[in-house]
Amino acid sequence: MKLLKSIALIALIGILSPALVLAQQPKGKDKLVTIETPQGEIKLVLFEDTPQHKANFLKLAEEGFYDGTTFHRVIDGFMIQGGDPNTKDSEPRNDGTGNPGYTVPSEISPAHKHVRGAVAAARQDDRVNPSKASSGSQFYIVENHDGTPMLDGVYTVFGQVVDGLDVIDKIAAQPADGRDRPLTDIKMKVTVENVSRKKIARKYDYDYSTQTLQK
Repeated sequence: MKLLKSIALIALIGILSPALVLAQQPKGKDKLVTIETPQGEIKLVLFEDTPQHKANFLKLAEEGFYDGTTFHRVIDGFMIQGGDPNTKDSEPRNDGTGNPGYTVPSEISPAHKHVRGAVAAARQDDRVNPSKASSGSQFYIVENHDGTPMLDGVYTVFGQVVDGLDVIDKIAAQPADGRDRPLTDIKMKVTVENVSRKKIARKYDYDYSTQTLQK
């Protein structure tokens, strides 16, 4: 009798599983961001529960703000940083000091960790920025394969790379000077496209359950 009940339960689970999986699939569309570099393409999604950072990054990207800027700071085994408009000029010594003229309020969440491929906002340190407000444009991507947990709760993580982790490794490994500035400019072009969340989840094996979705 117990055996028959077990078999019946397994059969029931087999019937219900496809329906459960379908119910868990993400609905609606999302903005898929592509960062084109000489080393290849990096694709990422931005989190719904960091709405100000997401909206700001998408606005700048869609306006072409990031096009022609560079990854001006690369540290192998740590991260790559870019998004400074100053990197478009011919003066390398001002790289890392530029911004669009404003900051973005902190949206630090314990739910978002500095895992490999995490996208986070750069900012000035606490001595001049106790509110931990983010740079209006500069961001970094975690390259360390074990993550950088020492930065959790300190900087706003607002996105995740879903494809191109190998490209990040290639960028981080580029020869750099004493200021961690690559000896050869690594310019980027950033594009945004509307893609169904279901397609992103399937194609890039991305788990949308890690963030709060809007309908």
